[in-house]
Amino acid sequence: MPEVSHIEPGPDTFRILLTTDNHVGYMENDQIRGDDSWRTFAEILDIAREQDVDMIVQGGDLFHVNAPSKKSYYHVMRTLREHCWCDKPIEYKLVSDPSDAMATKHFMYPAEYDSNVNVGMPLYAISGNHDDATGEELLSPLDVLSVAGLLNHYGRVIDNEQITVCPLLFNKGETNLALYGLHSVREERLMKTMASGNLEFLEPDTSADPGIQWFNLMCIHQNHVHRPGVKVVEETCLPSFLDFVLWGHEHDCHPSAVRNDITGAYILQAGSSIATSLSEGETLDKNVFVLSVKGKDFSLQPIRLKSVRPFVMKDVVLSQTGLSATSSNKKEVLNFLIMQVELMIGKANEIWKHNNRKLFEDGLMGESDAPLPLIRLRVEYSGGYEVENPRFFSNRFVGKVANINDVVLYYKKRR
Repeated sequence: MPEVSHIEPGPDTFRILLTTDNHVGYMENDQIRGDDSWRTFAEILDIAREQDVDMIVQGGDLFHVNAPSKKSYYHVMRTLREHCWCDKPIEYKLVSDPSDAMATKHFMYPAEYDSNVNVGMPLYAISGNHDDATGEELLSPLDVLSVAGLLNHYGRVIDNEQITVCPLLFNKGETNLALYGLHSVREERLMKTMASGNLEFLEPDTSADPGIQWFNLMCIHQNHVHRPGVKVVEETCLPSFLDFVLWGHEHDCHPSAVRNDITGAYILQAGSSIATSLSEGETLDKNVFVLSVKGKDFSLQPIRLKSVRPFVMKDVVLSQTGLSATSSNKKEVLNFLIMQVELMIGKANEIWKHNNRKLFEDGLMGESDAPLPLIRLRVEYSGGYEVENPRFFSNRFVGKVANINDVVLYYKKRR
């Protein structure tokens, strides 16, 4: 199951676009940032078509809330219909009963096998913690899209105390793919189910042909990074037969998969496609990935998203700037911080220009087309410094930044 540098497309190669945490609908009522999430989701599906992938696998939190607005539904449904419904032939075969893996109430088979719709590039998605199932019938937004033939919702959990994860089995030439999914479950509940031995992963039956090999791809949406007071699902809790895991929920985008030395599985923390907080992890490049699988070999190609609003963050410790902490020096401190923000805005514009340099070179985009950036200046003002009200300071940059109310964050060092 080694990772290789490149696998050629062909009749034995699965090409799968991996994405997660798109959060369509985030800040959709904001006059500046309201369209960011769905525009980037549309870019992701554009990339999928350009890369000529067999399918898209989405790792949860397609929507930001479990009751999306009409606007969010409209743009997601329009984008899926424009990209996934097409004349592209399906070059793989489904070789298992999909009903257990999909666990939907109606149409318990993938949309590409429905003769009433023409799906050429299907999207398989699990529910995250933001778009989970609610209500008397336990329906999620993905169930609505699934019953419309726009995507395939799989990995549903009906009973949190007794979970059986059943794969969807696909064949393409000489390559066999087992696609597993587990929708978001509260970590405490999932760990209790694991500890009681009530979480079972079903492996493909190879009794008829012991020589057959399966590439086992898992999609999960749980806490992954250790933080104080936060429970996580350990990588070692997953079965050792898995080859590759798309790990959703964490927004920091890691540019490559990391092998777990104990289980041998490669873990990809693909990150979000939109910043939903002004945190350091959200400043990293946002990527989607093309996973190519041939036999038991795979290659992974990160593709940077170009439509993502640039985000620059910086930390300043006033006591290390040479500025004196006196009341008469307040204006000098203010001017220093204003200069820092102006420099950050310039850096953000350069990031946008770099990410879209081909459009700039071809004359299809100019300086005025750059979106207002997200800027976060964290200022430690311990030692008696006087600073301006953060809201007043942030409002100085109206027309220059997207987050006009929270550009600066002041804090004092704990003693």
